Amino acid sequence: MPFITTPKTFAALGSGVIGSGWVARALAHGLDVVAWDPAPGAEAALRRRIANAWPALEKQGLAPGASQHRLSFVSTIEACVRDADFIQESAPERLELKLDLHAKISAAAKPDAIIASSTSGLLPSEFYESSTHPQRCVVGHPFNPVYLLPLVEIVGGRNTSAEAIEAAKVIYTTLGMRPLHVRKEVPGFIADRLLEALWREALHLVNDGVASTGEIDDAIRFGAGLRWSFMGTFLTYTLAGGDAGMRHFMAQFGPALKLPWTYLPAPELTEKLIDDVVEGTAEQLGERSIAALERYRDDTLLAVLEAVKTSKANHGMAFGD
Repeated sequence: MPFITTPKTFAALGSGVIGSGWVARALAHGLDVVAWDPAPGAEAALRRRIANAWPALEKQGLAPGASQHRLSFVSTIEACVRDADFIQESAPERLELKLDLHAKISAAAKPDAIIASSTSGLLPSEFYESSTHPQRCVVGHPFNPVYLLPLVEIVGGRNTSAEAIEAAKVIYTTLGMRPLHVRKEVPGFIADRLLEALWREALHLVNDGVASTGEIDDAIRFGAGLRWSFMGTFLTYTLAGGDAGMRHFMAQFGPALKLPWTYLPAPELTEKLIDDVVEGTAEQLGERSIAALERYRDDTLLAVLEAVKTSKANHGMAFGD
């Protein structure tokens, strides 16, 4: 059965930070969005988040017909997914919850609609186990803010068809995203495994009194983070090898991987460590509200994305290269 690859109606189940990001992205691309979330006050909170994100989306450029008014909020799962061409679930990371949720979603959805989950760690083979037509079920794992960051990791389960993976790629591309197919169904996928390793090391540095949260963030944002935004890790290290490239880099710096610089296990989350992290980040936040900092983040992300795009074009490279 061919899947819908040009959706007009986008269903969003769950309207927290990630779910609202999906809603904002879909609205900005001119789709009708139907949302569902059983939490008290969910609709009002969702509309506030969309309003806070909308100025950045206007700067980025809206699709013809894009409007916040194309969002409708419904009271049941069935009403949310019944007429949807594409379905994105962003519920809490609990296996039992997702099993039950996807049994209901897939039973009510059109059989040719792709169903995706925003899960960052659960495996699709597990929580799609009771789904109807599981061949169309995938993971579509985004990154915050979903409405600006283009990466989405696509993961199939044991029942997912190759056609569904390809259809998901097409759909996410039409939403302005950069789909990355994760070849194997592994916990944490790709990006979060890398981020978790960095996060563990950062917590150790705070725990051991080596650096504050602000100093660790400075180490990233004024150093490797600038290069990562346009070149990633492997290409950066290739240049570090000089004209001889990666082979020379590996020969020169590879032995350092055996040095006891880093810790693999995470530190114990003692009350002191939690307090140190909370106090450090509160100091970084200062008097700014979360919403104000989100707007600053969005404006800066847009500037970085535009700078990378312009520089690539000047060097004869496409933005996705």
